[in-house]
Amino acid sequence: MALHKDFPSSPHEVLDPSIRWFPADETLRGSSAEKLLPPLVPELRKQVKTWRDGGYQKASPTSKSLLNWWFKTPHLLPQSDGSMVEFEYFFAQREALETIIYLHDVVEVKDKYDLMRFDRSGAVSAGMFDEDWRRFVVKMATGAGKTKVLSLVVAWSFFHRLYEPNSGLARNFLLIAPNIIVLDRIYKDFQGLRIFFDDPVLPDNGFDGRDWTNDFQLTLHLQDEVRITNPVGNIFLTNIHRVYSGDDIPASSDDEDTMDYFLGKKPTGATTDSKMDLGTIVREVDELVVLNDEAHHIHDSRLAWFKSIQDIHNKLKQKGLNLSLQVDVTATPKHTNGSIFVQTIADYPLVEAISQNVVKHPVLPDDASRGKLVEKQSAKFTEKYADYLNLGVIEWRKAYDEHQKLGKKAILFVMTDDTKNCDDVAAYLEGTYADLKGAVLVIHTKNNGEISESSTGKNKDELELLRKQANEIDSPDNPYKAIVSVLMLKEGWDVRNVTTIVGLRAYAAQANILPEQTLGRGLRKMYPGGVEEYVSVVGTDAFMDFVTSIQAEGVVLERKPMGPGTTAKAPLVVEIDNENKNKDIENLDIEIPVMTPRTYREYKNLAELNISNPASKKVVIKDFTEEEQREIVFKDITTGEITHTTILDTAGLVDYRSVIGYFTQTIMKDLRLISGYDILYGKVKKFVESDLFNKAVDLESANILRNLSEPAATRTLIDAFKAAINTLTIQDRGDAEIRDSIKLRQTRPFVTKDQSYLVPKKSIFNKIIGDSHFELMFASYLESCEDIVSYIKNYFAVNFKLDYVNADGDISNYYPDFIVKVSDKNIVIVETKGQADLDVPLKTRRLKQWCEDINKAQSKVHFDFVYVDMDGFEKYKLNSFQQLMETFCDYK
Repeated sequence: MALHKDFPSSPHEVLDPSIRWFPADETLRGSSAEKLLPPLVPELRKQVKTWRDGGYQKASPTSKSLLNWWFKTPHLLPQSDGSMVEFEYFFAQREALETIIYLHDVVEVKDKYDLMRFDRSGAVSAGMFDEDWRRFVVKMATGAGKTKVLSLVVAWSFFHRLYEPNSGLARNFLLIAPNIIVLDRIYKDFQGLRIFFDDPVLPDNGFDGRDWTNDFQLTLHLQDEVRITNPVGNIFLTNIHRVYSGDDIPASSDDEDTMDYFLGKKPTGATTDSKMDLGTIVREVDELVVLNDEAHHIHDSRLAWFKSIQDIHNKLKQKGLNLSLQVDVTATPKHTNGSIFVQTIADYPLVEAISQNVVKHPVLPDDASRGKLVEKQSAKFTEKYADYLNLGVIEWRKAYDEHQKLGKKAILFVMTDDTKNCDDVAAYLEGTYADLKGAVLVIHTKNNGEISESSTGKNKDELELLRKQANEIDSPDNPYKAIVSVLMLKEGWDVRNVTTIVGLRAYAAQANILPEQTLGRGLRKMYPGGVEEYVSVVGTDAFMDFVTSIQAEGVVLERKPMGPGTTAKAPLVVEIDNENKNKDIENLDIEIPVMTPRTYREYKNLAELNISNPASKKVVIKDFTEEEQREIVFKDITTGEITHTTILDTAGLVDYRSVIGYFTQTIMKDLRLISGYDILYGKVKKFVESDLFNKAVDLESANILRNLSEPAATRTLIDAFKAAINTLTIQDRGDAEIRDSIKLRQTRPFVTKDQSYLVPKKSIFNKIIGDSHFELMFASYLESCEDIVSYIKNYFAVNFKLDYVNADGDISNYYPDFIVKVSDKNIVIVETKGQADLDVPLKTRRLKQWCEDINKAQSKVHFDFVYVDMDGFEKYKLNSFQQLMETFCDYK
């Protein structure tokens, strides 16, 4: 059940259905995969892939525009330091939206009978669907970004209803959370509609001819805090019991225990100062989409959740309408018998999320470590499980020390079997371990663990305090370092900083709890990017047996030695080696001047742009058939991915404006131009008409537009404009001056991917991480050079970078590989390369210029540089750094 050998490590890479995980040996992939996955998913993955590869054919114009914007348009987001970082949705998020839109726009699914057509297992029947409206379930591992999926569904439904004639979608949304803590988490993202603006959810005004941002008019209503309700443009964020119908729905004997914990009894009146009943308001709107977060609760037609949604749908039917759509997102869409919801249309399992470092890796103690744990014969809970608690604290402390270097606080999470023992564990932790004194948060308010939301309930103050503590527990300023709970808290406590879980309870089958839900409290990552992170899990034999059952879902549980004398299982931390008494940090330190950039882009009026196309590069016009002309597909010139599709209308008329606009936007995005669209559009149009092809052309011709989609025409056009714009705007100042300096000993600690490293003696850092084997070889060589004082690998955290003009003519930055301190008055910048590329001579030239500029600007320290290629380095047997400088001097 291991992952396919070709399964990619990046969560952004498009996944082919043929390499997705399934719960069986690889030998059964061809014969049994469709029988072992959620029944609709295998066929949907294949059809959506074909649809994606074909450029989203038959999707509505609005849907196609949004898909192209979200998943095929580069997005650069500003950072607090003024820099820009590229944003890209995970493929799991993309696949979920693509599947929903495919089912709605292309297949036109209306109900369960339409969905059943995708079943290839032969096991799905109409009786497995309780609802008679359109409902899609998205299965995504905890921490994989389900809330972002919900935000994209909201935007898509809103714009589809606004822009598409006869759209059956909606501009009102009922966003349901299972409990008050999840509600607070969602509210944090949706407050002020921030998620729509912080992420690139809304296309730029003008994209495909729409004023997206201006037209996106939504109001967020939280719980009963509804003051004004417009007929459309509302997001109602609430718990399910706030939308109960007028008839009280009694709790079912089949309800899960944790539902009682979070929901309690249905309020008999307003539960806040609001004078409005949210349930009544929701039932009065004429268009509505229901979105459920953590939707594994809605699995039974007998439950209040389902009945409430059904009641809303029935009220709409009485007005001749329908519930437009229900989308549920959850990591575990399973019934109490373990079977998955048949409405599941997309699946990103935990095993794939762990492999792609979207979530933490669970780590268990090895057999030797578990063998040292003794369950003592005692009636007192904490005495009985003292070994397990102690091991948990030891592992938590090791993780705490590592993460503290990075300004993060590690959290210990202990699960007990009842509230009395919960209190016992909390008192034990605070009384036994000094660093946990006053730092243990206990989660329960009454004997049955129920939290009342009623304004008259005696636990209202406790609830408000609990909500505040839950929202802030990750903060270093928050005093709590450990959570002790009688429940496993199946959702809501999705804090990022849980590094250690201690389980002191077993889960009976009737508890309807899944191991992924238990591990889920520690799966969310603390750090961005692809850094490996870990959550250590220890506990009683019964608890560990329960946890390891997740291996049936393909999850590989790493086992390692735990306890005193073992190393922490935490991300690699690179930091200044201040604790190493064998190092003279002051002597090893290097100070690097920071120069003003020499190259810059001067945003002159694009009206001055002069585009010329030599005769040798003019594109020869081809004759395409009428059928070939009907659909015009444009592909990215570097990736080959379809980026834009134009289909002629039924009259065969051509709208060249969208094609010229597509080229204009592509050029602006590639060069990061922030203005000048109108001028550039005119330049592109004129170039295509007069200079791109071997003769002047008529843009109203379908054959000419078809020619524009050919790679030769696309590349010639875009390259010509990028070269001309760079020539017009990129300038060299001719000199530079020192504006600051970088002192290496002030570099903040940072995490890096789990990889090979060198423990250096001649570096201010505690580890030397190499991006390649050659870099580690070179670092080892520097360690042996007696004629240098110190050196560093130039990490991004050091932030020593040089601006230069790359081979494409654009301004870029590069980070030289090593900085070597030969003496207090002599520093050498070293660039190492295993395989040369077109940018190497350009980087070397810029490095030479930088050394000349810095030596001209100051005389305190002389800076030099050297370029070292792997072949030459391996060829010569070098014994000193001076020999290196002499051997590779010709590369200067």
